Amino acid sequence: MKRRQLFERPRVNPPSLSAFPIRAVGVLDRHARLRPEEDPLVDWIVTAIERAGYLGVFLLMLIDNIFPPIPSEVIMPLAGFAAARGQLSLVGVFLAGTAGSLCGALLWYGVGCWLGRERLRRFAARHGRWLTLGPAEVDRAGAWFAQRGGVTVLVGRVIPGVRSLISVPAGVAGMPLTPFLAYSALGTVVWTGLLTGAGYGLGENYRLVGRFVEPIGNGVLILAMLLYLYRVATFERGSDARG
Repeated sequence: MKRRQLFERPRVNPPSLSAFPIRAVGVLDRHARLRPEEDPLVDWIVTAIERAGYLGVFLLMLIDNIFPPIPSEVIMPLAGFAAARGQLSLVGVFLAGTAGSLCGALLWYGVGCWLGRERLRRFAARHGRWLTLGPAEVDRAGAWFAQRGGVTVLVGRVIPGVRSLISVPAGVAGMPLTPFLAYSALGTVVWTGLLTGAGYGLGENYRLVGRFVEPIGNGVLILAMLLYLYRVATFERGSDARG
């Protein structure tokens, strides 16, 4: 049997989630330029949005922040494309994606709060080389983040490869929840809005967004790995016992 196209036209038998007002069946027509069989991850994202609509967008963006390989640069442009087809609301897609992303950021913030500066200092004292930070450097990083944490979170939330984990140092540094939410929300609104708007405007070519953003994220990841390896190689043995 031939595989169904992405977001087919409405079927006679809707999915089980059809009782919910958030459902989205038939978002894209059969001429959409996408071959799901060539990309199982995209096919899975398509199915989630097709069956659950706004709830699907929310959950996908939540997962994106917890498990970065689930790419927001595919999720939100695809949802924007769905809005351009008139099957989802552009505002609803934007709000669902923003809410899911913020919830994911809060989870990582909670991890950072649980870890805390003192626990991180003790870990750095024993395993400073692999952390590439000694206790004194943990204190300096915490002080720096306390002064510039808001801007750091804001900027970090719009950088591919960084946006998912920037919440951890915010929690470790003890950044208060209210300013964390404010700056994180602002950065998330910018990122989600850009991706959604791009998908809405590009229409069937929404995948161009991912092709543009993916190399940036890969570049950030490569630079981070190179920096980490350099710091491991040049770490001073005495520095992990200071503080």
